[in-house]
Amino acid sequence: MRHFLEFEKPIAELEGKIEELRRTTDAGGIDVAEEIGRLGEKAQALLKTTYAKLSPWQKAQVARHPDRPHATDYIAALIQDFTPLAGDRAFADDAAVVGGMGRFRGRAVMVLGTERGHDTESRVKHNFGMARPEGYRKARRLMELAGRFGLPILSFVDTSGAFPGIDAEARGQAEAIARSIEAGLDSPVPFIATIIGEGGSGGAIALAAADRIIMLEHAIYSVISPEGCASILWRDAAQAATAAEALKLTADDLRKLGLVDVVVPEPLGGAHRDAAAVIAALGDKIETLLKPLLALDGATLRARRRDKFLEMGRSA
Repeated sequence: MRHFLEFEKPIAELEGKIEELRRTTDAGGIDVAEEIGRLGEKAQALLKTTYAKLSPWQKAQVARHPDRPHATDYIAALIQDFTPLAGDRAFADDAAVVGGMGRFRGRAVMVLGTERGHDTESRVKHNFGMARPEGYRKARRLMELAGRFGLPILSFVDTSGAFPGIDAEARGQAEAIARSIEAGLDSPVPFIATIIGEGGSGGAIALAAADRIIMLEHAIYSVISPEGCASILWRDAAQAATAAEALKLTADDLRKLGLVDVVVPEPLGGAHRDAAAVIAALGDKIETLLKPLLALDGATLRARRRDKFLEMGRSA
């Protein structure tokens, strides 16, 4: 069953009518093909009009769409011979961060991702994509492993942020995030990060201190969620739409500010309407960006990465 967002209700009504007509055709043999075609064109036109003028808050909702492809979907489609690696070698494994080695279009790579889960059971298992310290320490371990074996790093980020629980703070959440960022910045191998859904604060940056940062068209990337910002500034989460506008969290805004390098277009209606197409397009973009980075040595990669992040905010 397709899930529709609040602002998509008019589209949902039209698509519901189309489904009813199709069931009528199946049950009684009545030919309503012309009416289905007319409603289909109307629904497509409405979808195009709606998505042509999405507000930042609406984009945030699309980025969080429950049917949107997740990190494990990208890994399954783009990485061959994927071998997952678990644990931080200090406390435990964290299912919110997935990682391992595999082959991307014939080249050995290290893969990282934050996984939200697809249903209630998997969301609980992956803690809704909110990593604990052991998740970030695992990410750091795998980035350092990639450096030792000369494996380019690919990461797929989709998280509302790091887990804010007392147990996570007690085990050094802030330090673990900082060390993961440090490992990314200090890596001697090419590193490409993609924001595939929501990129929330330091919990996202921990897996995105990369040479090239890609965002999907309807992804968001911000220091705080719109709801969190609204609660702090206005003490009213209902002001989330206003906060989303002020945060400049959309892919277009961040590209203009020089915080991301490339925006990958999504199918009309969002990545969830044609997951295979958006995954293939992202794979092509990663391949294009990776090739020139492979020619650079570790010292050059580190220096350019450092300059890239130091420059952020200076020229905006």
